[in-house]
Order: sequence, then structure tokens, then C-alpha cells
Amino acid sequence: MNQPVDIRKAIRSFRYAGMGIYSLFRYENNARIHLIAFILVVIAGIFFQISSVEWCIISILIGLVWSAEAINTSIEKLADVVSPGYHPGIKDVKDLAAAGVLILALVAVIVGCIIFIPKVLILFNGGL
Repeated sequence: MNQPVDIRKAIRSFRYAGMGIYSLFRYENNARIHLIAFILVVIAGIFFQISSVEWCIISILIGLVWSAEAINTSIEKLADVVSPGYHPGIKDVKDLAAAGVLILALVAVIVGCIIFIPKVLILFNGGL
């Protein structure tokens, strides 16, 4: 029972996802902070000529952090619709979703330090 691929439906899905990405970076402060970090990491990666493997690891982490931020934002928005007023259970859900983003962002920072600190030390030691 193979059904043909509905190209128009697929294009619509990509357009909706694009609108979600736009909304994420347009309206969510933390996503913009992650965008600034992304730009700085790319500049540092180019400057230090990091390896292909290091680029892959950094790219995966950037994608994971942005994805976690998008999921966190969607949970928060859905929770606000379901319960516009304060509710302790909704607060817990929002806090847990935010914690997921924070944990992933901290891991990304640790990995960034593992990749970049030795290169920075070599730069400073080489300049002395």
C-alpha cells in the first residue's frame, strides 16, 4: 500500500517549520542568546581552524540546543493556553522544560571548552 508522496503537503510542512524557526529567533530572548553564541563559536572555529570532527560535534550540539529551546518554548506556550493563570503543576512543567535546555546548554559549553581552551592556550604560549 505505497501512497504517492504529496509534494504540496511536504512543502507546506517545511513552510510551517520555517515560520516556527523565524518565530523562535524573533520572539524568544534565549534563542537569540544562543544565536549570538553560535556566531561567536563559528568565528572561533574558523579562526582556530578546528577539525571536521570538531565541527561535527559543535554542529550537533548547536542543533540540539536550538531544538531543545524550540521544544521548551512550545511547551511554555501550550501550558499558557491550557492554564492562563498560575498553576503549580504548570510551573513544574515549565521549570523542567527550561532545565532540559539549561542542561544541554551547559554540556555544549563544556564541550566548547574542551575544544577551544587547548587552542587558546597554544595561541598564548606560542605568542610568549
